[in-house]
Amino acid sequence: MLAGVRTSPPSHTTPLRVLLADDHAVVRQALRALLELHGFEIVAEAADGRAAIAAAGRLRPDVAVLDVAMPNLNGVDAAHEISRVAPATRVILLSAVDDSHFVPVALRAGVRGFVLKRQGIDDLVHAIQEVSQGRLYVSAGVSQAVIDAVVTGTGGDGAGGRDGAPRLSPRERQVVQLVAEGKSTKQIAELLDISAKTADFHRGRAMDKLVIHDTAGLVRYAIREGMIVP
Repeated sequence: MLAGVRTSPPSHTTPLRVLLADDHAVVRQALRALLELHGFEIVAEAADGRAAIAAAGRLRPDVAVLDVAMPNLNGVDAAHEISRVAPATRVILLSAVDDSHFVPVALRAGVRGFVLKRQGIDDLVHAIQEVSQGRLYVSAGVSQAVIDAVVTGTGGDGAGGRDGAPRLSPRERQVVQLVAEGKSTKQIAELLDISAKTADFHRGRAMDKLVIHDTAGLVRYAIREGMIVP
C-alpha cells in the first residue's frame, strides 16, 4: 500500500509492539515519545544493527523500525537477520536520503516499509499500521524510482547492487561494512562469531566479486551502497 491510501488507526485490541533502532539516542528518544503518544508500545531501543537483531529475536516485536545507516550492521542487513530470527516481525527502514539503489536488496531482505526521516511522524505511524497488516508502505516523499522498485520488485531476480555490481552474500556484506568501518580481521571475527580465516575468506570473495583491490575501494563501495555514512 502506497502512502496516503490508509489513514484509519489499527484495529488491534492491544498496542502494536515496536522495536526502534537508530545510532542517535536523541532520534530514538524522540521517536519513542511520539509513537507512545500514538498508542504504540516501544518494547526496546537499539543503537546498532546487531543489538536490533538480538532484541528482535528475544522480544519478537510486531514491527521493527530501523535506520538504514547504523554501525556494526546497517538496516538492510539487519532486516535480513531479523527475518530469520523473528519471521513475524515486519521491518520498516528509515532513511535520511531519497535513494532507490538499496531498495531491491532491502526487498529481498524482507523490508516492508520505506519512510524518509524528513517526513512527519504521521507518515511513520501510517507505515507501522500498514506493514503490521501485511502490506507494503512507501513514504509520500520518496522518488518515483523507489516506488517503481517496490511495486515491480526490481532487482529480485538476482541482480546485484548499484550499476549492476555482483550481488554479495549477506555474510560478505556484513564483512565489507565492518572493514569499511575500520574493524580489524580479529574484531570482525569476534563480532560475527567466526574464525579470522573465515573473515578473510569472505573479505577476499567480496573483493573478487566487486573487482576491488584495496580497503579504500571497499570503503567507497560501502558508502555508495549506503552501508556506512562518510
